[in-house]
Amino acid sequence: MGAFDKFEKGVENAVANAFSRAFKSELKPVEIASALKKALDEHAATVSRERTVSPNDFLVTLAPSDLENVEQWGRAAFADEMVNVITDYATEQDFAFLGPVRVQFTENPAAKSGSIQVAATTVRGAVAPVTSSATSGHYPMLEIGSSKYLLTGAVTVVGRGSDCDIPVEDTGVSRHHFELRVTPSGVIATDLGSTNGTFVEGHRITAATLLDGNTITIGRTHIMFWNASEAA
Repeated sequence: MGAFDKFEKGVENAVANAFSRAFKSELKPVEIASALKKALDEHAATVSRERTVSPNDFLVTLAPSDLENVEQWGRAAFADEMVNVITDYATEQDFAFLGPVRVQFTENPAAKSGSIQVAATTVRGAVAPVTSSATSGHYPMLEIGSSKYLLTGAVTVVGRGSDCDIPVEDTGVSRHHFELRVTPSGVIATDLGSTNGTFVEGHRITAATLLDGNTITIGRTHIMFWNASEAA
């Protein structure tokens, strides 16, 4: 079974059944996922023999009736599911992102039901999900549980707030808890006046230059840090 067949099968099992009742038009969730996958392939750019960068920002245009079904189910939840599909597929294909993956929906009043248009662009952000071993070596990396993030921007804010570059669901974490700043001399972690403090290797810090393998603790959350060479 080829990569495309595996993708289609995986999407059908993970997505189509979960959302089938919410979609009354001819358009099915698996078709949206397939359109996103196609956009990922068409706009991926090979920058070296070992590195292919793919778009991370997607605008899906639907007919009004199809967008209404997305709204009735829950636009944000469905967008999150599509982000997961895109990230999983990029990992299978060893595509790299330069920023967080985002999927948005809009409508075209003139579009027919069942039609899908996807605009895909590459937008650099503070962090990107780890999907490619080739790209991991280019940027410092954070590991929080099963999630891994590349620090693709100069400054990354971590905290409980939804506006943070890396949101952390932990009641012991402040809304804007600490930041990571990538500098020529290393990555510097700075506490942002958090209530419970930021700890590196068990020591409470105001600011500290991180070393490979350091553990950052905020609330009950432990974060592993690797610099670019170690992330490789």
